[in-house]
Amino acid sequence: MTVDSSMSSGYCSLDEELEDCFFTAKTTFFRNAQSKHSPKSVCKAVEEPRRPPTLQEIKQKIDSYNTREKNCLGMKLSEDGTYTGFIKVHLKLRRPVTVPAGIRPQSIYDAIKEVNLAATTDKRTSFYLPLDAIKQLHISSTTTVSEVIQGLLKKFMVVDNPQKFALFKRTHKDGQVLFQKLSIADCPLYLRLLAGPDTDVLSFVLKENETGEVEWDAFSIPELQNFLTILEKEEQDKIQQVQKKYNKFRQKLEEALRESQGKPG
Repeated sequence: MTVDSSMSSGYCSLDEELEDCFFTAKTTFFRNAQSKHSPKSVCKAVEEPRRPPTLQEIKQKIDSYNTREKNCLGMKLSEDGTYTGFIKVHLKLRRPVTVPAGIRPQSIYDAIKEVNLAATTDKRTSFYLPLDAIKQLHISSTTTVSEVIQGLLKKFMVVDNPQKFALFKRTHKDGQVLFQKLSIADCPLYLRLLAGPDTDVLSFVLKENETGEVEWDAFSIPELQNFLTILEKEEQDKIQQVQKKYNKFRQKLEEALRESQGKPG
C-alpha cells in the first residue's frame, strides 16, 4: 500500500448524537434491554454466504469502473486475480493524536526506504489533525481495513495504538448520511469496486473507535496530561464566553434602567 476481532456494526445518521451510535455488542445489549417487551421468538431468514466473484466477473466490474472513472485513477487487474486501485479517506478526528516531537518531516527518501522516523526519538507531543483532511491511498484488493488504518497513521507519524481508530463507510439513503463501521478484515478496494468511483455513493472516513466507553488505560500518562491541558483551556474559553454574554446583558439592562429613571413619572 502506498500513500498520495470484528464487532457487530451499526448505522447512524448525522442527525443523531455520537453517543447514540451503537457499534459494540455491549452497548447494543443495553439498548435492547431498555426497549419494551419484544417477541420472545423472532424468525429470521438465514443468509446464505456470498459466492466470491469469478475472475471474469471481476474483470467486467473493473472495466465498468474504469469507464466511469474520470480522474485517471482506474483499477488494474493482475494475472493472479488481484487488482490495485485508489481510495480516498476523510479524516474526521475530534481528539488530538500523539506524534514524535522535534523531528523533521518525512522525505521522499524516507518513504521509499520505509524509514520509521517515529522510532528515532522517545519524545512525544499531541496536536489536532486538520478536520476533514483527505488522504488518497493506492492499495490492493487484498489490503484490509486494519492495514489501511496503520498506513494512514504511519503517513502522519501518529504513534497512537491503531485500535483507537476505526474506518467507516459513508453512504446516502433517503436523504440521510449514514455511517457504518467496517470490520478490520474488510477490504475497502472491493467495496469501492462494487460501489463505483462516485464518492457521493460511497466514501471512507477515519474516526475514533467509539466503543461506548472511553478506554483510559489505552492512553499514556503524557496523553492524559495533554487531555487535561486541553480541557482546562476549553473550560476557560467557555467561562469567558459566558461572562461576555452576561456582561452584555447587564449593560443593556443598566441602559434600560437609566432611560426609565430619566423619564418623567
